[in-house]
Amino acid sequence: MFDYNDLFQWERFITPSIIKVFYWLAIGMSALFGLSGIISGLALMSLHPLAGLLWIIASLIGIGIGVMFARIVSEFILIMFRINEHLGAIRQRGGQMTDDR
Repeated sequence: MFDYNDLFQWERFITPSIIKVFYWLAIGMSALFGLSGIISGLALMSLHPLAGLLWIIASLIGIGIGVMFARIVSEFILIMFRINEHLGAIRQRGGQMTDDR
């Protein structure tokens, strides 16, 4: 994954390595909140069946939105780091071309 020496040196970013952990944590949180909503909807069905059913459907939709949002945010962060890496490569290649002249 990453070496502990990378924590004290600024040669390599560690965020792309650990973003996957945050992605899975976000999915887990979304699933837990969704399951909590489903259980609440089941409890609500004993009082108001239609309201409980709507609550369960809303919880399922919330799980899907939470997973998609976590993926979009994670990909956005990774894209920012990839852009930075590519710009650094272009800068180095441009510096070599000016040194050769």
